[in-house]
Amino acid sequence: MSSDSPRGAVRTPLVLSGAVLAVAAGALLSVGAFLGLYVRPTSDDWCAAWKARDMGLFGITSDFYMTQNGRVTNAFLSGIIYADGLLGPKVLPAVLVLALGAGLVLLAREVLGLLGWKVPLAVLIAVAAVLETLLFFAGTRTYQVLLWAPATISHTIPSILGVWAVVFGIWTARSERPAVRRAGLVLALVLALAIGMLSEPFTLVSGLITGVAGLLALPRLKLARSWYPFTWCATWCVGLVAGLGILYTSPGARWRRAQQPPKESMLSATELKATAQGWGHMLDAIAGQGAYLGAAAAGLLLGLAVALCSPAGREPLRSPSRAVTLTAMLLPVPLVLAGSFLVALGLRSGYGPTGWTYGRTWTNFMTPLLLALCLYGVWLGRWIGIRLSSGSAARGAAPAVAVALAGALGLATVAALVPAVQKLTSTTVARGIAWDRQDSRIRKEIANGATDVAYRPLSIGWLAEPYFTRNYTKDWAAQCAATYYGVERIHRP
Repeated sequence: MSSDSPRGAVRTPLVLSGAVLAVAAGALLSVGAFLGLYVRPTSDDWCAAWKARDMGLFGITSDFYMTQNGRVTNAFLSGIIYADGLLGPKVLPAVLVLALGAGLVLLAREVLGLLGWKVPLAVLIAVAAVLETLLFFAGTRTYQVLLWAPATISHTIPSILGVWAVVFGIWTARSERPAVRRAGLVLALVLALAIGMLSEPFTLVSGLITGVAGLLALPRLKLARSWYPFTWCATWCVGLVAGLGILYTSPGARWRRAQQPPKESMLSATELKATAQGWGHMLDAIAGQGAYLGAAAAGLLLGLAVALCSPAGREPLRSPSRAVTLTAMLLPVPLVLAGSFLVALGLRSGYGPTGWTYGRTWTNFMTPLLLALCLYGVWLGRWIGIRLSSGSAARGAAPAVAVALAGALGLATVAALVPAVQKLTSTTVARGIAWDRQDSRIRKEIANGATDVAYRPLSIGWLAEPYFTRNYTKDWAAQCAATYYGVERIHRP
């Protein structure tokens, strides 16, 4: 492509805008990854750390299945992450950032490749970085979503696995080799089974989206060339159901449900009304965070890149009807809304009337929501770009101006998250330093023979610390902290 052509001339502004946006968002993500070095035990960390140390990988897995919550995959990952003390929780945030970012870049590249479109890599990296930044820092529980291992295992890792599963699904669908396709189905089954035993909320959201996608992938609707996409979706749903069945019927899950037996059926009119109220609070909190528009801004930049920089796309489909196409375009909205309602319903049945406040669980539907916003931004950006790249507008500065505006909008939304990252940094570093000082003192007392040591609570991220209840026999955080240190009891200074 000649650099003198309109498409060639706009490539430089696209690359520049993408690079600036990627650096800005990447800087915040780097801070988040770096803060992992200051992560110290709190809440469920106390229990997971000593169980992984004393029970081993399979011991903690059995414990979760038999006595805790039935989340086999959660326990297995916890055993791996806490196997070497605090090293795993410290490294985990950086792993999450890199794994999700790479997955989103590859997902975008594969989807665009199916359509015959190519855009600068800088734009893809920028889009992925913006989506990550919004997921980790724009919510109400930033510490829990990125830095607190028990929450990231249950509610952040499932989204990452889901993104990579779709990438692998596209790779295998593009292959004509039967063995590769069979391997793709096996992998989908295994990943879905693991997710079903890892996170009930993501299982519900993923099952809903994949089930609808499978129906749209029926060859008769002409959105897919073969039966493989439908078969892949069906296999994924079977794995989810099997995993969730193992979790739900486990002794640990039965025990957990018995701790807060529901007064009424979760599908009763009273419970549904209460769930709708909690769901409304969730949506209100999300709508009040204007930074989420950054997902659409990132999509707008990507859509402009598609229209202004890539060659004309090939037709990968078989001319579906206008009704089918329109349905596919509008479905993300009701699917995300339905998924978020399912999460609210599950939270109410598991955490009671205030379940909707557990913002760490919102990532189970926030990832699809951010992807949907990005998708609508792509459609709008491509529509604008096509018009700017035709006629007299293509010879002027309009395409470059549109690219600059899209990049500036994305940059503004990233900048809006700086205060949240600053607050997260100050609180995390301060707690890490204070915890290390107290930990050193406690271990010296233990070395001198103490069996009852003083522990001062160091609260962070709205998480439980020892002494959250006056009844020590019910204070699981204090008891796990005592076991973590190998003493009989802890008390307030």
